[in-house]
Amino acid sequence: MTEEAEAPLLQVEGLVRHFDVSPPLVNRLLERRGRVLLKAVDGVDFTVRRGETFALVGESGCGKSTVARVIVGLHAPTRGRVVFAGTDLALPARRAERRRLRRRLQMIFQDPYASLNPRWRVRDIVAEPLRTHRLCADEPAVRARVEELLGQVRLAAADGDKYPHEFSGGQRQRISIARALAAIPDFLVCDEPTSALDVSVQAQILNLMKDLQRELGLTYLFISHNLAVVYHVATTVGVMYLGRLVERAATDVLFAAPRHPYTRLLLATVPDVAMSGRARAPVTGEVPSPIDPPAGCAFRSRCAYANDRCRRERPELLQAGPSRVACHAVEEGRLPAEG
Repeated sequence: MTEEAEAPLLQVEGLVRHFDVSPPLVNRLLERRGRVLLKAVDGVDFTVRRGETFALVGESGCGKSTVARVIVGLHAPTRGRVVFAGTDLALPARRAERRRLRRRLQMIFQDPYASLNPRWRVRDIVAEPLRTHRLCADEPAVRARVEELLGQVRLAAADGDKYPHEFSGGQRQRISIARALAAIPDFLVCDEPTSALDVSVQAQILNLMKDLQRELGLTYLFISHNLAVVYHVATTVGVMYLGRLVERAATDVLFAAPRHPYTRLLLATVPDVAMSGRARAPVTGEVPSPIDPPAGCAFRSRCAYANDRCRRERPELLQAGPSRVACHAVEEGRLPAEG
């Protein structure tokens, strides 16, 4: 295996993204208040290797969608690096090089009702990346490629003449996938691509995405709060809480032996199909404000194992067996094994 093949396709290093949510300047001057920052992402590190599916999970507001938007360039990082195919995407590189790399990184959005232009026919929606990146020699080639892409997502060529409102939610998401594939990407960022769909349709879209991954050699970053979905699509899982990763492990390891107390609480919400009778605790308590996060471990106010060190010192993501975990209780051996 070559060195290039062994290197991660995506590296996220110390990623921070803060948003200025301050009141207007006049109000701040009158009230003698400083700027107010919302710390959506507060130091995230992970890598994604070619061909795998890395899932980010967590409650709403944990920062996982912000990570996705920084990676594809919709937000600039406040600090940290996003390295794709060995190139830092934030560096002032030649315009043509950056454009080529961005083409290889595409996104599928959560809401298929809002992410498609209602005034465009489907053929123009799918053809937009082809024209923008000049991937076809002429218009006949564009039309032929659009028909091919529609076929790849299990739609008919005649569907290209219709408008988005003529399709169901699942069909619209297929159109979104076709549009993303038009750019010939290596890497797809999928921001909760099935959460707005019925359960039966979710399964169809997930199966389609897995088929496309095998056929085209795609790599996925899969954003979701649905752990049952993540279990079936992901090879590696990162659990986020208040802008930081608290656990990262291979999917089978994380679901069989979760280490962080927050991961255990999340997994307790997944229906126990096997009816094992294992005791389950619901996720309780409120997530602290990302504007004024607590000192030390952000999860300590909801954790039964928190001590003085948890209140003082923020835990780092350290190796704990086959997993990486940010938890003082795990590091010190104070957390009992899952039973």
